[in-house]
Amino acid sequence: MSETVAVPQNGERKKVIFSGIQPTGTFTLGNYIGALKNWVKLQDDYNCVYSVVNLHAITVRQDPAQLKKNTLSAYALLLACGIDPEKSIVFIQSHVPAHAELAWVLDCHTQFGELSRMTQFKDKSARYADNINAGLFTYPSLMAADILLYQADLVPVGADQKQHLELTRDVANRFNNLYGNTFRIPEPYIPKAEQGARIMSLQDPTKKMSKSDPNPKAFISILDKPETIVKKFRSAVTDSETEVCYREGKDGINNLMGIYSVVTGKSMDEITREFAGKGYGDFKTAVGEAVAEELRPIQERYEQLMNQKDYLEQCYRLGAEKARSISARTLQKVYKKVGFLP
Repeated sequence: MSETVAVPQNGERKKVIFSGIQPTGTFTLGNYIGALKNWVKLQDDYNCVYSVVNLHAITVRQDPAQLKKNTLSAYALLLACGIDPEKSIVFIQSHVPAHAELAWVLDCHTQFGELSRMTQFKDKSARYADNINAGLFTYPSLMAADILLYQADLVPVGADQKQHLELTRDVANRFNNLYGNTFRIPEPYIPKAEQGARIMSLQDPTKKMSKSDPNPKAFISILDKPETIVKKFRSAVTDSETEVCYREGKDGINNLMGIYSVVTGKSMDEITREFAGKGYGDFKTAVGEAVAEELRPIQERYEQLMNQKDYLEQCYRLGAEKARSISARTLQKVYKKVGFLP
């Protein structure tokens, strides 16, 4: 697919979706249910551009050997989850120089005050007080470049990225007003509300599940062994009641019901009926076993792919070629608009 758009038989242009994921360790169940599972579904209806955004990863100090390993692992996991390099453009961000090149131009059209208001910059500055670098500050300009290079119509966003997408829209509009129509203005893609789309910590169900949680029992890694997954769910924090039902004040059970609903397709009412008269122990075990079964084919495919390094390299090289072809056209247009010699 060397063009950004494909025209289906009905003559309508397929919309372009861009999304990226950082290679900072293995993906969690939250990443899978909240993002990757949905990315797979989007491939049939949209022109999807998916990237392992390793340039973003170095705003926090990384061990070079580990980053290299994590990047390949993240790419393999995307394919293992069902992202098809024949249907979508799947590439590694650092293989496409246009991302860094456009980011500089956008830096020069983004105001200092706009960047200083970014919540993630404030949060990460507090968390990594010994390394508040310029890249951490201008990170949203690189994110804007990621999106605008592919003239994306839609960007799947979680609550923590809405602010960055708003900035992307503001900068794109500012550039278009200064130089004429250059960028398509992206809209947020909000999937149909699905229980469990926001996966919470198994040890503190008021917090989002995160791989950076110091308690390994709080999150499920996509690559956790089945017995580990079941064990973590059995130790999940719930409440002092015994009834499996979805209602306010039952954060732990609500979270587990949401997860179980997503992986089994059962409604909350069906789950309540299934576990009527049974204790939390039976329910937590059932959730763990269902999640382990959901992740089993992904883990098997991942193992196969990691043993086929030549195939992985072939896929990410091809993805980078496709991404470079599209991004180069946007970058050339931008350079011409701002007055750079061809």
